[in-house]
Amino acid sequence: MTTWMKRQHLNPLWLLMVPAVGLLAAILLFPLAQSFVRSLGEPTWTLRHYQNLFTDGVTLRVLGRTASISAVVTVVTLLCGYPYAYVMTRVGPGMRGLLLVLVLIPFWTSVMARNFAWILILQRDGPVDSFFGLFGHSVVFYGTGTGVTISMSQVMLPFMVLPLYSALSGIDRRLLLAARGLGSHPVKAFWKVYWPLSRGGVVAGVILVFTLALGFYVTPALLGSPQQSLVAQLLATRTTQLLDFAGAGALGMIVLAVTLALVALAYRVGGNVSAIGVVPTTSAEEEE
Repeated sequence: MTTWMKRQHLNPLWLLMVPAVGLLAAILLFPLAQSFVRSLGEPTWTLRHYQNLFTDGVTLRVLGRTASISAVVTVVTLLCGYPYAYVMTRVGPGMRGLLLVLVLIPFWTSVMARNFAWILILQRDGPVDSFFGLFGHSVVFYGTGTGVTISMSQVMLPFMVLPLYSALSGIDRRLLLAARGLGSHPVKAFWKVYWPLSRGGVVAGVILVFTLALGFYVTPALLGSPQQSLVAQLLATRTTQLLDFAGAGALGMIVLAVTLALVALAYRVGGNVSAIGVVPTTSAEEEE
């Protein structure tokens, strides 16, 4: 072990990591350490700022609202992204490229332009309200949690589709044919064969979407209402208006702890899933 460590220490390839580690420490680790120290040390060393988060009557409601909306967004993107990713594995290269472009459109659109487009769609007398008006109902999603959830789901869909496609593309579909040939019902064959092999991508997509949704700021600020603010808006209010940097640091540490716990859970579940193994696939031409 000592000899291996010496070799790795002397390996010049490790020097290539120095710029990345330095950048990570400068823009992430150092500010996080500052926030943590500030959450404990203003005006004196105390846990009062953490205790206030659970007793002020506001923070817990905001955290619960953020977690619930993030969970709904995760479920919506999973239900929409799983069949989409499956179709991407079944079509030819040309159609697959088109589907990939369609799902990546949110990445290529300005954040402000995308959100203002959703405002036009979801506001009063917009397309959604006009459609339901044909049936005698007025449905306005602008300024509601539902509108925020719809917009966030559209933005988060690529983060679900891409891990799912990576996992599903590595599954040999002949396993399903073999299961059906042995008399298994298609639904049972999917649940017993295909789903376990795809759980790694599902876990990766779920954790990625949920953790990213926890920190959304622009979309809830523009499409939501102050009465239904999320945790990112609460952090902004504490720092820019209330100047409560210690309380904001404590809240940020709690959100970070939740995120790290989810990542650890994903690593554990993903490790168990990867032990199942995936049978190599054949090319699209051979399958056709």
